[in-house]
Amino acid sequence: MARVESFELDHNTVKAPYVRLAGTEKNGEALIEKYDLRFLQPNEDELPTAAVHTLEHLLAVNLRDHLEGIIDISPMGCRTGFYMIMWNEHSPKEIRDALVNVLNFIAETDFVPAVSAKECGNYKDHSLFSAQEYAKIVLAKGISLDPFERVL
Repeated sequence: MARVESFELDHNTVKAPYVRLAGTEKNGEALIEKYDLRFLQPNEDELPTAAVHTLEHLLAVNLRDHLEGIIDISPMGCRTGFYMIMWNEHSPKEIRDALVNVLNFIAETDFVPAVSAKECGNYKDHSLFSAQEYAKIVLAKGISLDPFERVL
């Protein structure tokens, strides 16, 4: 059976919110990193679909203003956070600092990018209000650099 890193993580012992380097892949000189951007405590809470969808749009656009090499930002199926795939090496602190900046922006913005039927495959399912409320919750708790301890 194939190994899936996220299925090996003990979701009962992590302490969200946190940023975690979840894996790396190297092909020749090319390095790809996968980050776990965990917003909510697994098996205790989840982002509503409209909030996660709006956060996805806002993170996808605005994290690219703070970090180079982002390939993709995708919501987790469990709706407790996002995966971010990047070229090259970054530090979890660099990722966390950028995420904090973007969550502060989200908490104050009045604009969600790409929400027309032409730009989005489910354009009716967005909630800026909910995205802002969850951004504020994550910021208030602080984003740890250790998934198992609250190290801010």
